Amino acid sequence: MDKTRNQIHVIGHVNPDTDSISAAMSYAWLLRELGDEDVVAARTGQLNPQTTWVMRRLGLDAPMLLVDASPRFQAIAQRLNTTTPESPLQDAWAIANRTGGVAPVVDSEGKPYGMVTVMSLFDYLSRAVGSHKHRQEISIAELLERPCHEACDTEVPQFQQGRRIKDALQRILRQERSEFWVVDEGGSYVGICRQREALNPPRLRLILVDHNEADQAIGALDEADLLEILDHHRLDIPTTRVPIRVSVDIVGSTSTLVSERIDEAGLSAPPALAGLMLAGVLADTLILTSPTTTPRDHKAVERLSRWAFIGGSPLAGETVENFGQELLRAGAGLDSREPAEIVSADLKRYEAGGYRFGIAQVEVTNFAQLAEHLEALEKALKEMKESNGFDLGILMVTDVVRASSRLLMTDQLPALEILPYSKLPDGTHQASGVVSRKKQLLPVILGALEG
Repeated sequence: MDKTRNQIHVIGHVNPDTDSISAAMSYAWLLRELGDEDVVAARTGQLNPQTTWVMRRLGLDAPMLLVDASPRFQAIAQRLNTTTPESPLQDAWAIANRTGGVAPVVDSEGKPYGMVTVMSLFDYLSRAVGSHKHRQEISIAELLERPCHEACDTEVPQFQQGRRIKDALQRILRQERSEFWVVDEGGSYVGICRQREALNPPRLRLILVDHNEADQAIGALDEADLLEILDHHRLDIPTTRVPIRVSVDIVGSTSTLVSERIDEAGLSAPPALAGLMLAGVLADTLILTSPTTTPRDHKAVERLSRWAFIGGSPLAGETVENFGQELLRAGAGLDSREPAEIVSADLKRYEAGGYRFGIAQVEVTNFAQLAEHLEALEKALKEMKESNGFDLGILMVTDVVRASSRLLMTDQLPALEILPYSKLPDGTHQASGVVSRKKQLLPVILGALEG
């Protein structure tokens, strides 16, 4: 079986930001240090420019990508011993005796040729012996000397290892066979899977960090086993099959929470990982200036900079202010990305008052470039709204230098007429002093929609 079937994946929200990636990687590291060897970090989306910059700066590799939590064929593939089409049937017989009645036959290029199974052997014996009295005198030893390809079932369906099992279940159930090929993207042999395992595949085991709402989580979350949540956002926890550990705290960054747990365990993170956590805190709190910032975030920054700025590390000799400014600049701007990416890269989904809506956020160092891109952004925002089936799409353009935002909205819903943000001649809304989607904008939007 696939060795990852028992792994625990620590994963952040869709459209991951720096704090989401940082929390996943650092919490997975901590759990491994505490004895859970099969814990790995994962992500469910591409890295944004800011996170890409900081990962390169620190010499770190991105976590593995999980598109959704639905079990794949690689989770139930068994790499059984194989033989070749020209090998004597006795080789396949020996393999089948050890594998529960199946012997994979693979050609010289490593691709599936056929399977010798109980059914294919019976069919072969029927053809080789039949009812003719002289043919019935053929000895078993003689039959076992014949080449394997004579007794192969060559019509066995193949499934790519990365394919979702549930998408192939109807085809599997229509078959009279019990075993199937699992192949890689090039069609080479990976293993075999059995029908009973496809009907009850192992479920992924997940720990969610930096989010707790199902709408912001990896797809097919209901097909996985949720073990734990570590977050700093509002509560909207999905239903679980068993009790789980939930920690949602009032701090500016999930990386702050992870750093506290590392400290409580009497450990210190490796310098590069500490630098990534530091980036997570500074990005989410806008270098400790956001209204979401707490004294615990200040302590986390002191702790993480002590671990990250030591001699010989990627950030040796750095300062919090300089590193933070470089970090924010790396994620700011409208020129380097397409409008469709800008309105979807940092998108959060919500529902309130009977409305489904999404709020995306992008950071800039000034509003001057907004006028140049406004028309394209408005078009992309409407397309994003329609593709997601939202009633409303909002883009929050935040000036990280002057601590203020402009809002682009796809629709002027009557319930939002009470918003305390003045409408400017270009159609955007001025949200002075608003930089936090979570603590400043979202509560106002929710309050208006829910009345």
